[in-house]
Amino acid sequence: MSNHFDIIAIGAGSGGLSIAERAAAYGAKTAVIEAGELGGTCVNVGCVPKKVMWYGASVAHALKDGKDYGFDVTIRELDWKKLVAKRENFIGGIIDWYQDYLTESNVEVIEGFATFIDDKTLEVDGEQYTADHIVIATGGRPIVPSDIEGAEHGLTSDGFFEELDEVQPKKIVVVGGGYIALEFAMLMNGLGSDVSVLHQGWPVMEGFDSMIQTNLRRQMEADGIDLNDDGIIEKIEKVANNNLTIHFKDGSQIDNVNALIWAIGRLPNTDNLGIENTRVELDKRGMIVVDDEEKTTTDGIYAIGDIIGKAPLTPVAIAAGRRLGDRLYGGKPDRKMSYDNIATVMFTHPPIGTIGMSEEKARAEYGDEIKTYKTEFVPLYHQMTHNKVKTAMKLVVLGEEEKIIGCHIMGLGADEMLQGFAVAIRMGATKQDFDDTIAIHPVSAEELVTMK
Repeated sequence: MSNHFDIIAIGAGSGGLSIAERAAAYGAKTAVIEAGELGGTCVNVGCVPKKVMWYGASVAHALKDGKDYGFDVTIRELDWKKLVAKRENFIGGIIDWYQDYLTESNVEVIEGFATFIDDKTLEVDGEQYTADHIVIATGGRPIVPSDIEGAEHGLTSDGFFEELDEVQPKKIVVVGGGYIALEFAMLMNGLGSDVSVLHQGWPVMEGFDSMIQTNLRRQMEADGIDLNDDGIIEKIEKVANNNLTIHFKDGSQIDNVNALIWAIGRLPNTDNLGIENTRVELDKRGMIVVDDEEKTTTDGIYAIGDIIGKAPLTPVAIAAGRRLGDRLYGGKPDRKMSYDNIATVMFTHPPIGTIGMSEEKARAEYGDEIKTYKTEFVPLYHQMTHNKVKTAMKLVVLGEEEKIIGCHIMGLGADEMLQGFAVAIRMGATKQDFDDTIAIHPVSAEELVTMK
């Protein structure tokens, strides 16, 4: 069998699988190279297992709320092993489906690590493969600090899903202030763990709208999550029963920690690929430099997903992969990926949905042309509960036309309601368009079309 392909994708995560599937559908001879499990980070140690655990925490919250709705609810211990086993069984089914689907789609799966020999040649376990087009879609990996003694005793988000399969950590420390850190913190708090968040002087949810930052912090404090704003970790010590002691530079410490999770950022998987054997350029962060068509600085080599540093989200990698396939083999040269107005959801409790510019960024760019509409309320569901979890919404509009350039929601149902509004905003909706839309009642989403 020839080792030459029309196109090879390096990495069988969301991006690599998407370009492979789309290219093969157009008749291209296609291969995907993967050293780990099919599905990449999202399926195995990211979006999918996280959402399962988030649902578990949501059930825990609902059980507590049940008493307020008149149910005689007795809450016992969570069967952690059962939840984890069901999660892993579900993921196993996805991986099996991928394998069958790729076979049916005539995509060859090559197992192992790929290394560039030159611009057209890859080597995997001593075997060489060539292609007219090569797509680098190797994703990223969590950062573990190298300057903190004992940092290796902590887990990353990968380790959380790979290693914590037997016993739920009852006392957990999450280091970081971004969405991965806070998703972990709030889902583990919901599942009954004692949670501390250390963000070591960095603001919580940096870059998100200030309304989101303020309301999320308020909710975490209300839930009993300990937020340590300024403590700087000096070292991590493993003590009896594999517990940890977190030592701070000011002399304080946190004792009897069952698990520490590093969620301080991610690095692109661009090292150990033999990039130096090509003319592909990297930026100072190690990200691959691409143009608006995901072309690298080398003809025939492309890069998509987290490794280009534009929008590290699974649906973005999927969309970019499919559009690249359309351009290369589908006769659709104008099918380009737009990185503007990308909606995203953060699975905290309650969830957060956001699209477009924050108020702060919009005012910095447009000044007095910016106006905001906002509201804050207790949704009907929580009117009946003792736990008054608020919903907050903000629209950021531009100019006399009041074109909506930002929409930010935190509250029950935000994860599901944003998708439809994202379509409208991408199409250029104005505040008047929202006002002219008849509200659905009674739902929280109606506030977005009745806001004054």
